[in-house]
Amino acid sequence: MRCSMEVWDIYDKNRQKTNKRHVRGTKLAAEDYHIVVHVWIRNNKGEFLLTKRHPNKHYPHLWECPGGSIVTGESSLDGAVREVEEEIGIPLLRTNGQLVKSERRDCFNDFYDVWLFDQSFEISETILQEGEVTAIRWVTKLELEKMFHANNVVPTLRYFTSIFNDKTTPC
Repeated sequence: MRCSMEVWDIYDKNRQKTNKRHVRGTKLAAEDYHIVVHVWIRNNKGEFLLTKRHPNKHYPHLWECPGGSIVTGESSLDGAVREVEEEIGIPLLRTNGQLVKSERRDCFNDFYDVWLFDQSFEISETILQEGEVTAIRWVTKLELEKMFHANNVVPTLRYFTSIFNDKTTPC
């Protein structure tokens, strides 16, 4: 479970860690950045895991991959593994993950790291975090594209088409 007060390490625009910390929910200074992870999970059928956002969250009822901000002392990989376990109750094997994209977003004062984990499990094995996730499902890349074009996916995930190309799609 997420603690009531989430604290982030602060980075400069070159992703160098500063000695500053930030409490989630307060405004970041213009020159301060934090790290956010997006975690895509692909099963042995080549399907991607999507979670549906809670109605009380920003982008209510839209589908997304698990993810969130890394907390003080965590690496990007640590945060990716923790977020998935918190949100859906699945312990990811660290060796199944690869960092497929990392970019600075000045409009959000963050660096977002996109992880791809190849790991299979049944939906029945998941435990959804109350207040975060209301549904979960596996989808094909084509289904994901259709959902995105129907505005059913969080718009900040539009990059997925450039990542899940032939290089990362299993044979």
